[in-house]
Amino acid sequence: MTSSAPLKHTPLNATHRALGARMVDFGGWDMPVNYGSQIEEHHAVRQDAGMFDVSHMCVVDLEGANTRAFLRQLVANNIDKLQTPGKALYSCMLNPQGGVIDDLIIYFFREDWFRVVVNAGTAEGDLAWMREQNAAMGTGVSITPRRDDNVPDGIAPFAIIAVQGPNAREKVWAAFPATRAPSEALKPFNAAFATEPGIGEIMVARTGYTGEDGFELVIPANAAEQVWNTLKDQGVRPAGLGARDTLRLEAGMNLYGQDMDIHVSPLNAGLSWTVDLQSDRDFIGKAALQAQGQTQQFVGLILREKGGVLRAHQVVATPAGDGEITSGTFSPSMQQSIAFARIPTGIAVGSDVQVVIRDKKLTATVVKLPFVRNGKALVS
Repeated sequence: MTSSAPLKHTPLNATHRALGARMVDFGGWDMPVNYGSQIEEHHAVRQDAGMFDVSHMCVVDLEGANTRAFLRQLVANNIDKLQTPGKALYSCMLNPQGGVIDDLIIYFFREDWFRVVVNAGTAEGDLAWMREQNAAMGTGVSITPRRDDNVPDGIAPFAIIAVQGPNAREKVWAAFPATRAPSEALKPFNAAFATEPGIGEIMVARTGYTGEDGFELVIPANAAEQVWNTLKDQGVRPAGLGARDTLRLEAGMNLYGQDMDIHVSPLNAGLSWTVDLQSDRDFIGKAALQAQGQTQQFVGLILREKGGVLRAHQVVATPAGDGEITSGTFSPSMQQSIAFARIPTGIAVGSDVQVVIRDKKLTATVVKLPFVRNGKALVS
């Protein structure tokens, strides 16, 4: 019998444990699921400010004269939307069959420097795929991971802390005054840099995974504990993976490995808005997407009957055939059970479907995503 590989730790692991966090194995990483009350952490983000350690995600710097040309072929969204330094773009990286290798955020800083943030569990495969395609295209791009467990010698590793909620930005500025000037005028999906005394350079990105305003802070790994504790002293509540999942689901945001993967087209995962099929630009997977088209629709569901909670892999019975829930939970903000589902095309918003829960068929209503944004329920 072989022993399993040891769990990876972010630079904040000891900090989480000192706070009494309940730790779990999350894709090979030892991560906090909550610090006591997942519901209170969820509401803190919706009503005030919470923070998440997302250092298990991987920052990758792409550098070289041909970086834009490389990304134009590598990802499905149109990288040419990025013309202003600091602007960010959400996209999927596809295989030739049109399946999603990963979903990621790309930041443009200079023509010879783009920064990509990829998911934790897919990072090693993503890096291998990027390097393989870089070699095949002959673009000569330098690909440098900045996560603590895989940075090259002599390169500083990063940590990432997401600060989210209606008061998040003000609390970041109070904690780190040098970040205010470069980030105060930032529009959503833009980033800037600040140099904070005693910390060093901070990348301040107005992005997140909760449906609330806030920043994602990319910081030197050796300053992570100091940054975390300074934010905590400003009243930013630590939050774990449990709240992160209910928040992102309410906000209509996909989770890689649940709502899409290498076997799922972005067109069937509600991500057609991230796929550029209009321009003449070719990209890996484009021909497959054009040939396949959209064969399923990705929708929200609200459970209308008592007797269970919507969960992943439950069958959704519709007049056009069966579908499946990909993510489901009980919404703390709405006090209702909600889910994402992939169902046959042609089922209109407002239609009722049947979800099989413990051998019973319970009624749910098809709704348009998202469920909640900026603290407000958008569906009922």
